[in-house]
Amino acid sequence: MERFDVVALGELLIDFTENGISGQGNSIYEANPGGAPCNVLGMLAKAGRKTAFIGKVGQDIFGNRLKATLKEVGIDTSGLIMDETVRTTLAFVETLADGDRNFSFYRNPGADMMLKEEDLLVNLLENTKIFHFGTLSMTHEDVRQATKRAIQIAKESGAVISFDPNLRTPLWKTLDEAREQAAYGFSKCDILKISDNEIQWFTGEEDYDAGIRKLRSQYEIPLILLSMGKSGSRAYYKDLRIEAAPFLQENTIETTGAGDTFGGCCLHHVLKYGLNNMDEERLYRMLTFANGAASIITTRKGALRMMPELHEVEKLIADRMPMFQS
Repeated sequence: MERFDVVALGELLIDFTENGISGQGNSIYEANPGGAPCNVLGMLAKAGRKTAFIGKVGQDIFGNRLKATLKEVGIDTSGLIMDETVRTTLAFVETLADGDRNFSFYRNPGADMMLKEEDLLVNLLENTKIFHFGTLSMTHEDVRQATKRAIQIAKESGAVISFDPNLRTPLWKTLDEAREQAAYGFSKCDILKISDNEIQWFTGEEDYDAGIRKLRSQYEIPLILLSMGKSGSRAYYKDLRIEAAPFLQENTIETTGAGDTFGGCCLHHVLKYGLNNMDEERLYRMLTFANGAASIITTRKGALRMMPELHEVEKLIADRMPMFQS
């Protein structure tokens, strides 16, 4: 079996994003392929990494389009199951005036939450350097057990475990359940990508550093990546705390996929250097590159098919930071 750089498990869905107003004054929505784990893989594929996805979509128009899209961007689909009875999950994304987003999900049920242990393609999990997952594959019992089993197989096979909580409150019965499953992810991961509002939500600390300290006092996570939107990002590794400034864009459209793009770039650099070989300079380079890529994706509609090329990111950084060497 060929070896993969990153295998991800989770949701693959259609993001309906606002795209103008019709002549009748109605909102026009564009059907964009999405889902956080595949967005991460899409960025990694752009970086030349070998990736594969494990998940489930419906045997329907949208499911077929999603499968074709994964193949188009270079993500292996051998672990993608087509469900004959449950439809592909849909999400409607409203962009608010401040650039934040409001989500409405059509997922009761949706195909992504129907993944079961017996659906797992074990060979993928046994042959990957990094295994990546989030909490959207832990909202319901069957897919939760499948996710936990996948983590176990990958970990026993020597994979680095990467986790992004990607909290979407409308998908949880209670926030206590969301907190419990996020805690499970924290307890299993080697790399954690977490957003500013998520660290505040989980720890109850307004100050990000205080929140990270609280998290590290409970869980041994070698590398924590904190995305802070317009404020940039930070990495916490051993006794290092590295911060990199954002690349703000005048022509930002929306932020969908920015965190996933950031996370994918960070995993690319972990593969490049090795999780045990990070230092201050490498962490700073990683964050700067990831911030640059994330800023580019905010100028485009849809994330999965629109990930930036490496040379685009390098040019942005060179234009803004002439002294920076990637």
